[in-house]
Amino acid sequence: MRIIKRRKGKEGYFYLQHSFREDGKVVTRERYLGKKIPKNLAEIEQEFRKQSNKELYRKLAEIRKNFQDEWKRIPQSAREREKEEIAIAFTYNTNAIEGSTITLEEARGIIHDNISPNKPLNDVKETEAHSNVFLEMLNHRVEISNDLLLSWHKGMFGDTKKDIAGKYRDYHVRVGPYRAPDWQDVKKLMNEFIRFVNSEKRNLVELSAIAHYRFEKIHPFGDGNGRIGRLLTNYILWHNGHPMLIIEYKKRKSYYRALQRGEEGFTRYFIRRYLSVHKGRCTEKR
Repeated sequence: MRIIKRRKGKEGYFYLQHSFREDGKVVTRERYLGKKIPKNLAEIEQEFRKQSNKELYRKLAEIRKNFQDEWKRIPQSAREREKEEIAIAFTYNTNAIEGSTITLEEARGIIHDNISPNKPLNDVKETEAHSNVFLEMLNHRVEISNDLLLSWHKGMFGDTKKDIAGKYRDYHVRVGPYRAPDWQDVKKLMNEFIRFVNSEKRNLVELSAIAHYRFEKIHPFGDGNGRIGRLLTNYILWHNGHPMLIIEYKKRKSYYRALQRGEEGFTRYFIRRYLSVHKGRCTEKR
């Protein structure tokens, strides 16, 4: 979504332009704003997005409904096993993206069988800790807050990164060519971020993608930002009735590239991936 200005003679006119994918093609639509950018631009953008993405939102709503119907049919005892399977897959992939040497089967052994492989102790500890935090996240819904994010971080890294666990960074960091915001601005940026996540009214799948992107750009922790960001994304999805999305280790390169494409670029990537993973839960428009 972007604002463009066109000139007709001496006058300038503003338009809101939105590009999105529909039936495999990129569609671009525009809405006239006037000679001046209106003060209620955010409301106009939200309404324009809804109108432009009706088919997309229909698919996301169908995925949500079918997932909820499936989940209701699963007996309670089987649900706990299913949660553990999700925890194993999510923990393996999110840690592997960050360099963990633990394989998927080794993650299963650690989480399900309490068997420790002959691998670096920190990798083993972080696998176990991440799984515990993930399952806790699934089972308890509270308002998203700084305290919640800090508690997740401490739970994940309390044994392996004691000097930074459960604390926002107080030093500068760089991720490749990207320089994260000044550490002195982190608390302010995170307060703004929390307010946004808790008050934004847009589609929840879309919000989960935007939240992930904005969190990674703030990069509030000294380490572990990717793992906390991916956990937050799925917290938003899960506790609003949507199936989760696991960013797979083998597809990490496209994930990294998407993070470099800006907020809209990452959001488009995320939703395409989400629709692809859950395509069995939605039908094409009749």
